[in-house]
Amino acid sequence: MTAKPPVFATLGCRLNAYETEAMKALAEAAGVEGAVVVNTCAVTAEAVRKARQEIRRLRRENPAARLIVTGCAAQTEPELFAAMDEVDLVVGNAEKMQPATWAGLSGSGLGGFIGETEKVRVDDIMSVTETAGHLIDGFGTRSRAYVQVQNGCDHRCTFCIIPFGRGNSRSVPAGVVVEQIKRLVGAGYNEVVLTGVDLTSWGADLPGTPRLGDLVMRILKLVPDLARLRISSIDSIEADENLMQAIATEPRLMPHLHLSLQHGDNLILKRMKRRHAREDAIAFAEEARRLRPDMTFGADIIAGFPTETEAQFENSLRLVDDCGLTWLHVFPYSPRKGTPAARMPQVQVTAIRARAARLRAAGDTAVAAHLAAQVGQRHAVLMESPRMGRTAQFAEVAFDTDQPEGAIVTALVAGHDGRQLLARSAARSPMGATN
Repeated sequence: MTAKPPVFATLGCRLNAYETEAMKALAEAAGVEGAVVVNTCAVTAEAVRKARQEIRRLRRENPAARLIVTGCAAQTEPELFAAMDEVDLVVGNAEKMQPATWAGLSGSGLGGFIGETEKVRVDDIMSVTETAGHLIDGFGTRSRAYVQVQNGCDHRCTFCIIPFGRGNSRSVPAGVVVEQIKRLVGAGYNEVVLTGVDLTSWGADLPGTPRLGDLVMRILKLVPDLARLRISSIDSIEADENLMQAIATEPRLMPHLHLSLQHGDNLILKRMKRRHAREDAIAFAEEARRLRPDMTFGADIIAGFPTETEAQFENSLRLVDDCGLTWLHVFPYSPRKGTPAARMPQVQVTAIRARAARLRAAGDTAVAAHLAAQVGQRHAVLMESPRMGRTAQFAEVAFDTDQPEGAIVTALVAGHDGRQLLARSAARSPMGATN
């Protein structure tokens, strides 16, 4: 009988997706068979509800498989998942990256390393100090690869459960990152994205306490054949001098930054225990755009944080225009047990939903305006599939003819549909072209 490889389901962030790829490699190396692995997210109560829903669905579809739950929700609420009849084993965020865990699950049993009646294998995530052991080459599309350079978070925002799922901040040494990116470029990748939980804290735990800007400059210097480098979500208040210098002088650093803003009202920001004020966010956006006029911004914004009044919400809404935001990730607030915000006076759910909808509408308007401004312009587009790619500013471009996947092509934008740019023709750009 042919062995059935494990089935993996991923919920949540890009880092979770990255770690799922690492788990696949570990499970394959260990010879794990007949298992279903659910990599959960804990960012909101809704994310946990969806994880439980996904577990039940996968159990129905795979009644004879071992069902293993891991990820941030499994780390923060292991008992919740262990109590589910559908679940055979709950594995923590640190344990899921350990070869010994998957070696213990080799074959089709639950492994000799764990008692048959013990469903939880979750240790203290705050004791973890290692990050680089599970680096993988090639996660992403055939054109774009993601490189994890940091994990965990030392900050304690009042709404956030993630530090308890990910542990304290820890960084991958620059030399390890550079060598991995060299391998990825050698394998044909034209774009690399640096990712982490709290990316701008990279280096604080390394000798000499380098900053994210130092890492960016080192990568661009030591990997000259890398066509495009992106950085994922950053905390703008932690942007260092070298990062701003790279924005100003390095065309291979893409002009798109996703900002962890969360709110636009100063009192709410204080109650969130954020480290920036509204004015700081606006000043950063203005300075980044001065240094790089084609810069675009995405942002995370929470709607309906506890105690939020209509006037305070309006300050968040105005932030879209005041910072010139384009790509919004809107999160309707939901209380997470164990966080300080969960004990604050809550906003009515109907108001939260209405405010989130207004933010999303503002985001849709901003996207449409950005797309309209690109009509008639030429862009270097990294092809993610034969008929879809992205500009340097991360706008999707749809083509009417097939293009070579993974190539950077020059496209004349003929129009847009409110969601994507539309290009009628393209020519392949020289390697390394970025605009």
